[in-house]
Amino acid sequence: MLIALQKRRENIAEYILYIWQIEDLLRALQFSPEAIYATLVAKTEGTDEQQRENIFNWYMQIVELLRKEGKEKQGHIDHTLHLIGDLHNLHLQLMKLPVGEHYRNTYAPLAVQLPHLRTIMENEEMNDTELCFRALYASLLYRIKGGGESAIADTLAVISPVIGELAAMYGKAERGEIDLFEEA
Repeated sequence: MLIALQKRRENIAEYILYIWQIEDLLRALQFSPEAIYATLVAKTEGTDEQQRENIFNWYMQIVELLRKEGKEKQGHIDHTLHLIGDLHNLHLQLMKLPVGEHYRNTYAPLAVQLPHLRTIMENEEMNDTELCFRALYASLLYRIKGGGESAIADTLAVISPVIGELAAMYGKAERGEIDLFEEA
């Protein structure tokens, strides 16, 4: 919970990927409150009993969302998918507004790779932003499992700069540090 809050403040992309990892971890623990507490909460350093209770409740809220949304076996909570939708809307704005010139230049190499990425990810319907997040997450999982290092490096080299810049622009817009509609 504490890491998620920090990531949400600092980098929306890292936050989304972190929540996806938590979802899979909760599934691996079979949503068992005892396993969740023992594995994820009890060993949290520098926390008192009230903080551990808050952390445990946060994990259990994610469990509840996964169950409520019918995503016990797979899938991601709607909260993260809505955030990706917000990021995609920002992407669309940056593709046409003057403030997005640097973003468009960063995005250009990825745009060429998207048809191939769609084939690999086997999804023609997903918007480009969600496709990139799913590819990043798949790369993360492959890295954890210890395989496909060159494919992972290639994916990250093309997608990471785009998602990184998109997340940075999202943070700046959210904090009021940039005006998307100002003239260049």
